Amino acid sequence: MLRAVLFDAGDTLFRVRGSVGDAYAEMAARHGVLVAPRNIEPRFRAAFRQMPPLAFPDTPPEQIERREYEWWKGLVGTVFSGEQFADFDAFFRDLFDYFAEARAWTLFPDVPPTLTALRARDVRMALVSNLDGRLVPICQGLGLAGTFDTIVMSARVGFAKPDPRIFECAVQRLGVERAATVHVGDSEREDLDGARAAGLRALLIRRETAVPDAHTVSDLRQLVERVDTW
Repeated sequence: MLRAVLFDAGDTLFRVRGSVGDAYAEMAARHGVLVAPRNIEPRFRAAFRQMPPLAFPDTPPEQIERREYEWWKGLVGTVFSGEQFADFDAFFRDLFDYFAEARAWTLFPDVPPTLTALRARDVRMALVSNLDGRLVPICQGLGLAGTFDTIVMSARVGFAKPDPRIFECAVQRLGVERAATVHVGDSEREDLDGARAAGLRALLIRRETAVPDAHTVSDLRQLVERVDTW
């Protein structure tokens, strides 16, 4: 019997409002730098792929927020390499703070009814994300904070998906067995492969997929149907 569901956060429960390129370009323009959103998107993806995992093992807790901030500052600095800001630190601070706000994100419409249905079935739930500490205020702003029994963030536990240890941390916090837990996310490598390596069931969310299969759902409400039969 299924006892718990772990969810990825970004692009599973919510996504950036508009696009990363739109947000970055708009904030840059406020600081006097004009760039086309269509040029920012590929730069961001390339820079993100080159970054080390957003996890800081053996870092004292009081230093983690600074490490998170520096990680993102390094990424954004790469994205805007060659652009001349009057005050890059001020630009980045505004950009970083913007993405901590709910207005920067939009909730997928299938999320509220799915979470409500799972809670009605006494299924325990957790967020397992490679996002940083801003995930907490984002969830609060989107009305999700009270839904989850725990939130596991890579930067705070020292392991980033697909490392199976981040999933193991969530299972331990929930007090459930791996065999009774499923993880749902949008990344085949980070979510599907990572969860399976930890001994969990796993599903990919592919909202553009017309016909779901054994490993994929196209709407999170399909997860509820599977919970009832597992």
